[in-house]
Amino acid sequence: MTRLGDVCEKIGSGATPRGGKEAYKDAGIPIIRSQNIHDWVFQPDGLAFLDDEQAESLSNVEVRSNDVLLNITGDSVARACIVPSERIPARVNQHVAIVRAGKEINPTYLLASLQSKKTMLLSLASSGATRNALTKRMIENLDIDLPSREIQDSIAQVLDSIQYKITLNNRLNDYLLELISSVFAHRFSSNVNTTDLKNVLSISTKALKPQEHASEIWEHYSIPAFDEKHRPIFEPASEIKSNKYQIDNECILISKLNPSTKRIWMPYCSSNNAVCSTEFIVYRPYLKEYKSFYYAAIDSPGFTDYLLEHVSGSTGSRQRAQPKDTLHYLMPNPSNEEIKDFCTFADPIYRHVQINEQQTAKLELLRDTLLPKLMSGEIDVSKVDLTQLT
Repeated sequence: MTRLGDVCEKIGSGATPRGGKEAYKDAGIPIIRSQNIHDWVFQPDGLAFLDDEQAESLSNVEVRSNDVLLNITGDSVARACIVPSERIPARVNQHVAIVRAGKEINPTYLLASLQSKKTMLLSLASSGATRNALTKRMIENLDIDLPSREIQDSIAQVLDSIQYKITLNNRLNDYLLELISSVFAHRFSSNVNTTDLKNVLSISTKALKPQEHASEIWEHYSIPAFDEKHRPIFEPASEIKSNKYQIDNECILISKLNPSTKRIWMPYCSSNNAVCSTEFIVYRPYLKEYKSFYYAAIDSPGFTDYLLEHVSGSTGSRQRAQPKDTLHYLMPNPSNEEIKDFCTFADPIYRHVQINEQQTAKLELLRDTLLPKLMSGEIDVSKVDLTQLT
């Protein structure tokens, strides 16, 4: 076993520029926050920026290529990923630690070590008196297995090959969804005919009480699952702690919680037992064959702006859009032929997005299944066929 601090060039948390988040810019040098760090994956949504002067004042927390970033506070503590090269140069705030590999350790192997020790890190983080937190000393004193650099590189190659395919799927899906949004805006943004949302969609609040279905497994569409790249969680009803809304493949979900962070979901339920968080608004189209058109309509910037104008609660994450208010949103109302033509274009693209998501879920399961076996030596990494993995 090797102490992590002995094989890392740097372990240290970031800082916040003077003026806090009010000082962030719309462009410039990125400042990476905990919301950008997910397990294995860097999520650019909500990325903040600094000007050159602000960045210079934080030069001691500059992120370099192949740095591992680790969340050290809050509900997302112990999530870790490698910073993408396209985000360099960057800085990190005080909720994120830079864990920089030394010459003895492969950066991907370093990330894999942190991922394999996540249960331990979560336990350490919860030992504090107030909130979840990892200290520099806790990270430095973490014991990891350190095989030869050749074995490290081989393990890293296996994990990188899987992660590369996951990244490609995510990027392709981002492109496909952007394409649909662009085509929708081009065709319908100047449409003079409009209609209230209530004329094409209803709000469903059919509830599930988990205690009445304790022995059943449910496909759970939650806010955390969405934030982890659209992955529903399958779990026994006995482990679902509060009432949920029942959903099916005809529904469209959009989060009413903190609408400045857009969360819109087209579920592809694999069973009849599917539920979502009550923090979602569940829309049900009157004409299900037009679902793609309605989804694109509420995925538009205009609808997001409308949500932000109809919120209750204090600022930030406590704000919630009011479901009934959304029914008065004026959306484009083209002819049936135009809607059908758009759906003919969009339906197969949304289906392709779904296929990519399903493949990514399988790759993530493969990665998470292989990880402990690779790290323990149970699987001989030299016998892994990379061409078969992806």
